[in-house]
Amino acid sequence: MSDVATQAGWVDPPPRKGFFTDTSVCIGCKACEVACKEWNGVPADGLDLLGSSYDNTGALGASTWRHVAFIEQPGQGPADFRWLMSSDVCKHCTEAACLDVCPTGSLFRTEFGTVVVQDDICNGCGYCVPACPYGVIDRRIDDTSTDGATKNVGIAQKCTLCYDRLGDGLTPACAKACPTESIQFGDIDELRERARSRRAALHADGVAEARLYGDDPDDGVGGAGAMFLLLDEPEVYGLPPDPVVPTRELPLMWRRAGLAALTLLAGAVAAFAGGSR
Repeated sequence: MSDVATQAGWVDPPPRKGFFTDTSVCIGCKACEVACKEWNGVPADGLDLLGSSYDNTGALGASTWRHVAFIEQPGQGPADFRWLMSSDVCKHCTEAACLDVCPTGSLFRTEFGTVVVQDDICNGCGYCVPACPYGVIDRRIDDTSTDGATKNVGIAQKCTLCYDRLGDGLTPACAKACPTESIQFGDIDELRERARSRRAALHADGVAEARLYGDDPDDGVGGAGAMFLLLDEPEVYGLPPDPVVPTRELPLMWRRAGLAALTLLAGAVAAFAGGSR
């Protein structure tokens, strides 16, 4: 992966930080969700069960920066099933579309290679929401508090990878709270090696379906800052199988638009010159 912090203008930045989530040891305790909310002051997002699982949040959003998915997979018999659990989070992409489309500079690349929203600069335009290929970032619209004290209503919100904690040399709250070390924090290069070793170990133990997600620097987002070990297809976990940053083709699109404009201009000049004879 490219040195995204240096490209963003940071001088001599520290190694890029990120997450590796090993879903094979996730127990669905939601300690990560609670720790994230407590540390970052993220408001409650409801306790309504979805009816299809024990999941009460459904997906990532402005008030859900960590989302634990509960996926029940039935087998052949009435008592034959397995649970798949996974704690999802912002991917802090190498090629971050949310950052590319932000008109105010509210979204910025930190010295740790992460992507963070500056609440006091965001104007709530929402351009970043459809730009994200993972559906992570969202605007906090509803004030769910009883006293009107919910902060940042109307502002785009998402995981910051606990930027304030990183600055003090601390582990992000979710990884710190995870009792099984399903969520692991560290340098991206080291986490990638750790993820591949874990996959190899599971394959050796007969878990042939174990696969990595977000670890490929040549994927559609240039590699993610949060990678996952999955036990089934990405779609099962609500993840896009082949995410592509929509702004990747912008330079080519502008070149083609410029060529089209020149062609139209040349045609107009030719028509004018022909008509004046």
